[in-house]
Amino acid sequence: MKRTVLTYLFLLIASTVGNVLAQNTFNPMNGYDEYGNQIDPNSLPDDLKDSTQTEIKSLPPKLYMWQISEKLGDRTIMPADTASLDFQNTNLVEGMTGYYNYLGNLGSPRLSRIFFERREAEPTIFMEPYSSFFVRPEEVKFTNSNIPYTNLTYYKAGSKTNGEERFKAYFSVNANKRLALGFNVDYLYGRGYYANQSTAHFNGGVFGSYIGQRYQMHAVFNYFNLKMNENGGITDDQYITRPENMAEGGHQYESNTIPVNLEQTTNRNDNFYVYLTHRYRLGFTRETTTIEERQSEKGKAANDTVPLPKDTILTEEFVPVTSFIHTLKIEKTRHKYSAQTEPDDMYENTYFTDGTSLDSTTAISVKNTIGIALLEGFNKYAKAGLTAYLSHKFSRYSLRDSVQYYRNYTEQEVFVGGELAKREGQTLHYNVNGEVGILGEALGQFRVNADLDLNFRLWNDTVNFYARGYIHNTLPSFYMRHYHSNHYYWDYDNMNKEFRTRIEGELNIARWRTNLRAGMENIKNYTYFGSNGLPAQASGNIQVLSAKLKQDFKLGVLHLDNEVTWQQSSNQTVLPLPKLSLYHNLYLLAKLFKKVLTIQLGGEVVYFSKYKAPAYTPAIQQFHLQPTDDQVDIGGYPIINVYANLHLKRTRIFAMMYHVNQGMGSANSFLVPHYPINPRLFKIGISWNFYD
Repeated sequence: MKRTVLTYLFLLIASTVGNVLAQNTFNPMNGYDEYGNQIDPNSLPDDLKDSTQTEIKSLPPKLYMWQISEKLGDRTIMPADTASLDFQNTNLVEGMTGYYNYLGNLGSPRLSRIFFERREAEPTIFMEPYSSFFVRPEEVKFTNSNIPYTNLTYYKAGSKTNGEERFKAYFSVNANKRLALGFNVDYLYGRGYYANQSTAHFNGGVFGSYIGQRYQMHAVFNYFNLKMNENGGITDDQYITRPENMAEGGHQYESNTIPVNLEQTTNRNDNFYVYLTHRYRLGFTRETTTIEERQSEKGKAANDTVPLPKDTILTEEFVPVTSFIHTLKIEKTRHKYSAQTEPDDMYENTYFTDGTSLDSTTAISVKNTIGIALLEGFNKYAKAGLTAYLSHKFSRYSLRDSVQYYRNYTEQEVFVGGELAKREGQTLHYNVNGEVGILGEALGQFRVNADLDLNFRLWNDTVNFYARGYIHNTLPSFYMRHYHSNHYYWDYDNMNKEFRTRIEGELNIARWRTNLRAGMENIKNYTYFGSNGLPAQASGNIQVLSAKLKQDFKLGVLHLDNEVTWQQSSNQTVLPLPKLSLYHNLYLLAKLFKKVLTIQLGGEVVYFSKYKAPAYTPAIQQFHLQPTDDQVDIGGYPIINVYANLHLKRTRIFAMMYHVNQGMGSANSFLVPHYPINPRLFKIGISWNFYD
């Protein structure tokens, strides 16, 4: 009841704020044009004049979205989130194509089975497993629109006792053509189909952008509160794979009655960050000419037989030459693990208290980056942009040292770097970014990243070729070197730097519906969590080879989308990966009622080959190698879903039956050892865009 009241209250506030701001923005009935300039009411067309005889019509919505790079704040334009296909997968923890291992419940920790899609553990190793919910600054979506834009999305599955719900809201409005403000809210509650597994996550944030000729700014504040009950997995996998062995006669167990290893055990993560990137551009103005056809006094149209006289209009445009850049990020993360009761044989070591645990750690960081850029395209010889920058990061960590006392660690990192980038034009784009550490923990570290895309014609098709690569020599993160808790305690001051090299190529032919991607990575001193849950480093080198083919087919209204990923690790003991991962989506796609309604009906299957998938330990909230005395194979089991998607103008709706093949075949429905995925489950969702 409380959540329902809060939801309606939020919708009321959002609607009120939108209406108030709309009265001061791009509404011609308020006397302002789309650029925020005052206009003469008498100059409005008859169908927009405010009269009792004429209906008032609103402006057609026009908007675009973009994301920024966290380091220097460069913008990347992206399509608005209005895609009509595969809406049913947007809330799945396993991802749009099912490539993540996770604990089964909505909002639980996850780890990608595809090695090339894994990210660095930022801001801490405790937040990274929540990548399905946590939003980094570079993932925030900024919007510029001529009228207020609101999106409300609601997902629901199951019942009030074991189901899941998620509510998301996004709002953005322009004060004028340059300044935009907005906020987002994301609330998730997964009750859990297995005992002691519930999740409750909240994210609230505000953002703003100013895109002027000389001054540009992006600012974000985000707060995250993530709470998760831990059950340590079920006590025996046969409750899922062979339930008849557990009840002497074929009894089928309800998921919430299956015994689990832990109770009254919770992990909680709190995070907030303030992010600001802004730049001031110096340049010059130059005259440009445009030719405009003038209407004759008789009002002849441009396509009439009588030629119309033309005027040459001189205008001025600003040409930026140099940018001065500053980026600031302030972040605080707190991790807390508590257990009221613990089995005696659950953990190998106990350092502080027996039978219960109360662990916590806090990380605070402040990072400043300043840079100067010579911009691309200010004259015909400036074929690329060149940037130089200096970054400084101060970090402080608090770790438990005894039952009552905590110890603080401080680290500082100073890097100098540069970037060469070509982002304009249609044929060739590239970006090369390199930085080297000069002070503090950064000393001896370096990173070089490069990417390129080339667009060219092949017969009657446009082919996109992408190349990416990097060379990194980096120190393992602080929490891989230091962590103190009741059951896990380590200080590794002499860890070696991890040296990684990767090269990757991608070929995309849109007309053929083909995308091919292949790459190779070599890792020296690979850092991971071992079978005992402690960090370790592999001696020597590990190679990973990977190739992914996306091939879609269409025959009338029948579509078949396919993804096949092959990967090979040279050391499956230290870095286990499934060799084969498959995703197939067969559906009917049709547009009805004068193409206003889009219908997608289909089914999808996710499958990967068997391998020794990483296990999960609640006390450190991390995935790690399976214990040597408890080795199980995960995979070889298809997960099948059927669904219906509807897209009507501004509204998207889906209904899905998740895991329809529950209990069939081997019934080995695990993505993480001893953590079964949810049983057969009906899910629904709706997303609605408002432009007013």
